[in-house]
Amino acid sequence: MNRTRVDQILDRFSGQTILVVGDAMLDEFIWGRVRRISPEAPVPIVEVRDETYRLGGAGNVAANIRALGGTPIPIGVIGRDRAAERLRDLLVQTGVDASGLIEEPLRPTTLKTRIIAHSQQVVRADRESRKPLAASTNKSLAEAFDHWLPRAAAVIVSDYDKGVVNRDLLAEILPRARSAGKPVFLDPKVHHADYYRPVTLITPNQREAELLTGLSIEDEQTLDEAGRRLLERFACEYALITRGEEGMSLFNSTGSHHLPTFAREVFDVTGAGDTVIATLALAQSSGATMEEAATLANHAAGLAVGKVGTATVSCPELVADFISRNAHPSG
Repeated sequence: MNRTRVDQILDRFSGQTILVVGDAMLDEFIWGRVRRISPEAPVPIVEVRDETYRLGGAGNVAANIRALGGTPIPIGVIGRDRAAERLRDLLVQTGVDASGLIEEPLRPTTLKTRIIAHSQQVVRADRESRKPLAASTNKSLAEAFDHWLPRAAAVIVSDYDKGVVNRDLLAEILPRARSAGKPVFLDPKVHHADYYRPVTLITPNQREAELLTGLSIEDEQTLDEAGRRLLERFACEYALITRGEEGMSLFNSTGSHHLPTFAREVFDVTGAGDTVIATLALAQSSGATMEEAATLANHAAGLAVGKVGTATVSCPELVADFISRNAHPSG
């Protein structure tokens, strides 16, 4: 793929609307420094300097789509609390339509609080509920999906196991997406595997791929076998295994395509999978082959992990990284 082709694909991002079905979260970051250990317990004392909030989970997928110039429509559940207000405010500031978020008043909005000192995460605290959604909430989610589906180029299902991605909802919406000819990109959780049909592409990390296939991935042969088993189990056209420092591997019925990591430095892997699936869906919707989409997603992932905290990547960053890599391919 050359620079002209990259520009051609990225130029079409702005015309794509992507539905993002999944668990929207609020990520809170408390920033500080450590200069001593607590006398009460062997833990560091963090002197707080700042607090910031970012979109997390499916919200981060939406933020990545928006940062790349696309139009995300998040469909998910929030509570009636301060975290929900902040999450909505962030979506509005990012330029994302939040009308697909359904309020369930007695359910807390998922809030993940990370304390960061000297660019290192010290601890994380989660406030959330994993209880099944009310039947009326599932119905409202399906209605929101039906409303937006005709305008969408693709669907992303972002499963963070907080309740939105459930058997009843997927049984409603996945067949509708298939009937409408909309590709579905799915970021899985292992114990929901039986829900994931029909989908176009599934994006497990290596550990998830091992659990989903019953294989220990130790070499190229077992990696290829894991890819084949994923395609069989989910009857999907593509499977993309993200492998951290080993890069990522794309599989379809005709073979495999292995991509080395493009990360120069890894500061934080938080949300890197969100960046990958957002880039994949946008690129494929913009006319890229899945191999081209995976190449762009690999560049985007390398940029995302070089940032601290939940991060997004822009088209100019992608272009600059592509140019740099091609100018210095061994760098």
